[in-house]
Amino acid sequence: MEEKNVVKFKKEEFTIREYVRDSLGKGKVSRVKIEYTPVGEKIIIATNRPGMIIGKGGEKIKELTRMLKRKFSLENPDIEIDEIKRPEFDAQFMADEIALSLERFGPLKFKVIAYRALQKIMGAGALGAEIRISGKLPGARAKTWRFAQGYLKKTGDSAKVVDRAQAVAQTRPGTVGVKMSILSPEAVLTDKIVIDEEFLKKIRENKEKKQEEKEKNNRKGKRGSKNGKN
Repeated sequence: MEEKNVVKFKKEEFTIREYVRDSLGKGKVSRVKIEYTPVGEKIIIATNRPGMIIGKGGEKIKELTRMLKRKFSLENPDIEIDEIKRPEFDAQFMADEIALSLERFGPLKFKVIAYRALQKIMGAGALGAEIRISGKLPGARAKTWRFAQGYLKKTGDSAKVVDRAQAVAQTRPGTVGVKMSILSPEAVLTDKIVIDEEFLKKIRENKEKKQEEKEKNNRKGKRGSKNGKN
């Protein structure tokens, strides 16, 4: 019975998150987090466009609060905005941006759209990025196209720091799926090897010293062979 309640609870949370995303529109919300406090529910919306989410005089936030109370019977929903400073490193924002561009310009432009998004991400300083676009583009049969640049860990603990997201574009020829993976420069890689510059300097110095000794011994050997001939 308890397991059923947990499943029901998680399902309701998912429905609330999707409702918030759909209400505010594609490309405006990255994540929706729900926390429960003694005084009510705290709903944290991650976005890079806080002004568009809040609205003039907080109108949009107030309307969303009223709708959440009415539709999901929330007692006291408190909406907070978590502003994202670097949307280029946010997989959901970039996936939504590609989906919106596909809807606007059509799926035939998918290569141009994907390469522009990749340049934008890597140009901002990302360590790596991968875009997968799936659908009937440009032929009649569904196919997946992959666009990638930089370093992107696929397995192990370091793969957990890769930001991943999905988006869907509704185009005239049909539905197009977008999968985005981004490794930001702030990501901490557990298997990253950092070599101390001082250590490298000592290695180079030892190498040069050995090379000098080798050349010196070679010169001595040549002089010795000449003296022997004489």
